[in-house]
Amino acid sequence: KESSAASDVYKRQFQEGFRTLGRMGLSFEAWLYHPQLDELAFLVDAFPDNAIVLNHVGGPLGVGPYEGRQKELFPAWKAGVEKVAVAGDNVCVKLGGLGMPVNGFGFQDRAVPPSSQELADTWRPYVETCIEAFGPNRCMFESNFPVDKVSGSYRTYWNAFKRLAAGASDAEKAAMFHDVAARFYKI
Repeated sequence: KESSAASDVYKRQFQEGFRTLGRMGLSFEAWLYHPQLDELAFLVDAFPDNAIVLNHVGGPLGVGPYEGRQKELFPAWKAGVEKVAVAGDNVCVKLGGLGMPVNGFGFQDRAVPPSSQELADTWRPYVETCIEAFGPNRCMFESNFPVDKVSGSYRTYWNAFKRLAAGASDAEKAAMFHDVAARFYKI
């Protein structure tokens, strides 16, 4: 019981701090892994006045017990992303961060780095799912550098993003490459 009471106190303290972020007009960066997406959906719904961004397409894991299981785990990741997207219009998603070793694509272990086409092909299901769930007006491409540098160059990443956005309209490209970030971060 003591542990449960302490947990309730910490939960209330977190929620009060989160309310304070909203009152101050500050945003919240949610960097988490895909098994935690339900918790973020609750937060988005419970705090509709807070600006929240889901980082790195919702953190699909591909290491440890998740290693080599991307295809098997994709439906659960997708359902979590969709749940966050419909929880409220106060949340956007960053399209990127998939070059980190934790995602399990293994690009960091190769002698020759991947091309922008290979990155785009590998990341397409994740990026397209996010764009479909959130819409282009709540998506922003991100570099996640220098962390993603282990899997490719900055130029290669942005060329992959351009390939991923090739079918989008000019307005959608403007939104995902600039406008959403400028609006979200008030710049």
